[in-house]
Amino acid sequence: MKTMKKWAVSLFGSVLLLYAAAFSALAAAGKPAPGAVMDISKENTYPNPTQDLPHLEPSSFTKQLLRSANVKIENPELIHLFNESSATDTPWAIGFRATIYLGQWPLNYQSIETSTNWEYQKVNTNFLDNRGGDTAQKLYYKQEMQKYVRGGLTVKVPNEDAVKRMMLNKAMEKTNLPLSFSTVVGLGTKKDQPYNVPAKKIGYLYAYAPAVNEKGKVTYGEVYVVLKGNKKKIVVKNVTTRGVGAWIPVQDRLYMSYVVSEQPR
Repeated sequence: MKTMKKWAVSLFGSVLLLYAAAFSALAAAGKPAPGAVMDISKENTYPNPTQDLPHLEPSSFTKQLLRSANVKIENPELIHLFNESSATDTPWAIGFRATIYLGQWPLNYQSIETSTNWEYQKVNTNFLDNRGGDTAQKLYYKQEMQKYVRGGLTVKVPNEDAVKRMMLNKAMEKTNLPLSFSTVVGLGTKKDQPYNVPAKKIGYLYAYAPAVNEKGKVTYGEVYVVLKGNKKKIVVKNVTTRGVGAWIPVQDRLYMSYVVSEQPR
């Protein structure tokens, strides 16, 4: 019997250690506690536009050009430009040569690190003073002011809009979160999830807008289309790479932090 009790105690201790290790790993990974992130997409009184980024399918002509390029090209704007272009083979093209300069472009973005700051910007505080009460009371989230949350690039780079689109696309792929460089939490937005405020205590409910921190490298180059007879190819010259970072808010999500105190904070 004693052996059985020792075995049970040992097993219970092992489970506690495993749970503690898992909790520590979750915190180290920057993941929020279960239930701490609130989806307000249905309750938000401000209708944020969705940031669905359609996948631009290259035409057969564009695919041929992209395969010929000496640098990988993923910029949707440049791919769209190629999609709107065409060249027809002709027997009269023998001896024809031409080089067309399309300008300097951001060609591709390589993601190096993607992380989430769940407390990027505080957007609301609700509190309930139950110091004079004898029974527990319930506190609920209700947005007291309309709040604008904005992100952006952390450094200035050429052709910012195209770079932001590529970074947004990559961050959405990696996180599977609804991201946008600007989002709004509307006045009066509320949820029915209760937070218990014990008697003789004050409850504070803080709401934060989370944001993704995206870091990586963007490659620039001068793009030329070279025509030689019926052969067509892309040549990229003066290739440069620059480090870039961005903060991209998470749309219609709030990170909730609940604190119980004996004194006003």
